[in-house]
Amino acid sequence: MTIAPTPPRDTAATRAAASVDRAIRLIQTGSAAGATCSPELAKGPWEFDAGPIGYGPGSSMGDVIPTGSPRQGRLPESYRTATDAELHDRIRAAKATLGERVVVLGHFYQRDEVIEHADFVGDSFQLANAALTRPDAEAIVFCGVHFMAETADLLSTPEQAVILPNLAAGCSMADMADESSVEECWEQLESVYGDLTAVDADGRVPVIPVTYMNSSAALKGFVGRNGGIVCTSSNAKTVLEWAFERGRRVLFFPDQHLGRNTAKAMGVPLERMPMWNPRKPLGGSTAAELDDARVILWHGFCSVHRRFTVDQIAQARAEHPGVQVIVHPECPMPVVDAADAAGSTDFIVKAIQAAPAGSTFAIGTEINLVQRLAAEYPQHEIFCLDPVVCPCSTMYRIHPGYLAWVLEELVAGRVVNRIEVSDDVADPARVALERMLAAKPPVPAGPVPAPVAAPAAEA
Repeated sequence: MTIAPTPPRDTAATRAAASVDRAIRLIQTGSAAGATCSPELAKGPWEFDAGPIGYGPGSSMGDVIPTGSPRQGRLPESYRTATDAELHDRIRAAKATLGERVVVLGHFYQRDEVIEHADFVGDSFQLANAALTRPDAEAIVFCGVHFMAETADLLSTPEQAVILPNLAAGCSMADMADESSVEECWEQLESVYGDLTAVDADGRVPVIPVTYMNSSAALKGFVGRNGGIVCTSSNAKTVLEWAFERGRRVLFFPDQHLGRNTAKAMGVPLERMPMWNPRKPLGGSTAAELDDARVILWHGFCSVHRRFTVDQIAQARAEHPGVQVIVHPECPMPVVDAADAAGSTDFIVKAIQAAPAGSTFAIGTEINLVQRLAAEYPQHEIFCLDPVVCPCSTMYRIHPGYLAWVLEELVAGRVVNRIEVSDDVADPARVALERMLAAKPPVPAGPVPAPVAAPAAEA
């Protein structure tokens, strides 16, 4: 992966403008106008470590968390009571002591107070690949969510320790498709289609499993064992084309919206995209509907992107003539259809970078990225489609306190919160990832923009 620098953010005013955490505190104290989806967002995430199990305040707070989901132990008091300035000083000091022994990765959706300390900023797969540029790092601290740390472990060397600062930073969408439910689905599909490894006259099997990058390593391993492939929001079309060359149908999980939006844009009729509800026999469809299917969509979704609506787009257009509406393909189909464009986080960032000064953008993705873009590109007007401040619940579980803790533990010679994928899962999961890397889209004519994942001295 080619690494390109991000625009520098070298002023305190810019950092303050980008801070969702600061905005939430001002709203909760009545010092600023606006609304949040939960008053508990103003609390430190350690307030929820020992409480009832759940994803925490934010967009996923209403989602049901699976039994046995990872829990985070109590963060030591010195990190819970430290001021923001003290935590930042401790993080900087620990990183300086560790030097090249550690690399810190920051996902686009992380709070700005964490991104400030990231060596690389990007989406999950960009970051996992960016870590490969630091083969001498003993530890990879992934400021993101659990499946991202798993992917980094799959791609890193056995000697490198991948660390997730807060073990409670999971992903509600990834949790909507667990291995046992997908295995049961596969068995039921076999009862409809027959031998799932049998090749027809066109050289295709009955169904190819495709899992979104936003899934557990166990599900990546499942698709690797069953002739399937992984996709990202950037390459979903290319991956579906790969799958259709090899299978009559695709089983797409866990995000129904990315699957539906991508397949619809490729010309697949909606009536040939039945939903698979794992709580119903045959997923809630008939055998005839499954036989006619081209894409079987898992009943999963991203709670961040489900918040965006067509009414929000209409309001943005009414209040901002000439606004360009760009949304993430995890948004529901009517929202994607009503927008001017839909694309990955990388796509959104590049669209803003390339726009002429004075452009206005309404963005349908996680608020931390939107607010950071607004601060980094003041020549544009950039705002979030959703007027209610509601960050990703699980991304927001990562806080500078946890980052300081894991780094200072490394300084002391202790590795905490290590994420490891067992070999029996990792080997087939890597196969699925390798298939994705080998499935190349057509090379576009003209210059190609540089990727976004970037070293971030002041990112």
